[in-house]
Amino acid sequence: MPRFALPTLIALAIGWAYAPTLEYLVGKWIDDPQYSHGFLVPLFSLYLLRLNWSRIEPALAGPGWPLLGGLLLALTLPLRGLAGGLLFHQLDCLSLLLTLAAIALAIGGRKLFKLTGPAIVFLIFMVPLPYELERGVGGPLRIAATIASTFMLQTLGLPAISEGNVILIDEVKLGVVEACSGLKMLVTFAAFSVGAALLARRSGFEKLMVLLGIVPIALLSNVFRIVATGVALTFISHKPTTDFLHDVFGWLMMPLGLALLGLELWILQRLVVAPRKGTLA
Repeated sequence: MPRFALPTLIALAIGWAYAPTLEYLVGKWIDDPQYSHGFLVPLFSLYLLRLNWSRIEPALAGPGWPLLGGLLLALTLPLRGLAGGLLFHQLDCLSLLLTLAAIALAIGGRKLFKLTGPAIVFLIFMVPLPYELERGVGGPLRIAATIASTFMLQTLGLPAISEGNVILIDEVKLGVVEACSGLKMLVTFAAFSVGAALLARRSGFEKLMVLLGIVPIALLSNVFRIVATGVALTFISHKPTTDFLHDVFGWLMMPLGLALLGLELWILQRLVVAPRKGTLA
């Protein structure tokens, strides 16, 4: 059998079985800017598989665990039924990930499951958050961004005070609306950070620090955007100019976050000393 025949057949079968779910995901990526990074997630997972292909290919012919894989695959059936009954697309997306894990176990056992596990788990970033979770996370992010931005504006010497999710600077009213909560930045930056942790040849401690830095860096990037917008509105009265700067500051959030991530990795590289071979841990 050609080397890519089995993976291709499996991909076609899964694509047919989950066609409505995949259609929902693509539509969400297109219509909702918050999840526009979803197109990159499957590509990155494929890249992870490509990196390990020299070890994955022999595992495809190795001893599988068809019984355990079959049991896990059987569990996805009631899960899909429940997802369809509740119109809960995220639950069906979870069953897709379980299906991939079940196939890996059935074909290649523990070895293939271990090799493909990171790529499968990373696919969780292509799934939109449930609406209630979006509200539950977005609300605290707005409050934190408002308080931190007000403090930063005061530090810069501006008479800023906050009332709810509105920052008042003299006669300027800067509303931290739902779209400014930073949730989009958080979700997208989390995918980038986890991807960096998977690719980086660093210690477990360094990777943990990268993951723990996701929320602070995303929040700091959003605060930068709000503060920069507040300063622009205070000193510039030309609305087309302020609207343009507002968009520019929004575009700069991700480059700033990635720059801070790079700085974090640089600092960790100099703080963490790799143990030498032959020395006691």
